[in-house]
Amino acid sequence: MKEISKERKAAEGKVMHIYKESSPAVENLYEFSYINHIAWTAAVVLLGLVVWLSVALVNAENQRHALMTKQCQDKVFTTELDKKCLRMVDSREHWWQHLHYALTHTSPEV
Repeated sequence: MKEISKERKAAEGKVMHIYKESSPAVENLYEFSYINHIAWTAAVVLLGLVVWLSVALVNAENQRHALMTKQCQDKVFTTELDKKCLRMVDSREHWWQHLHYALTHTSPEV
């Protein structure tokens, strides 16, 4: 077997050293930042909460308006309420009308 000269080993050592230095550092290859994730998660959760509360407000205003306009009075007992009607009634044409009224009229009418 043929021996490799010291000069060739030194040259190969320099090439390998250059190659090793040019490879990316694995520790710094990926950056992890959780600050953006926390902010976006908080924004999505708050948006979901606003939507959920808006749906609840629309339902409550729908039932309140149906009670005020007496749309769900029981046909047999006029002093009672038809609870099935109260769950299914559409007292205004659109849901956004309930939302607008509930957001603009915060105090009860006298």
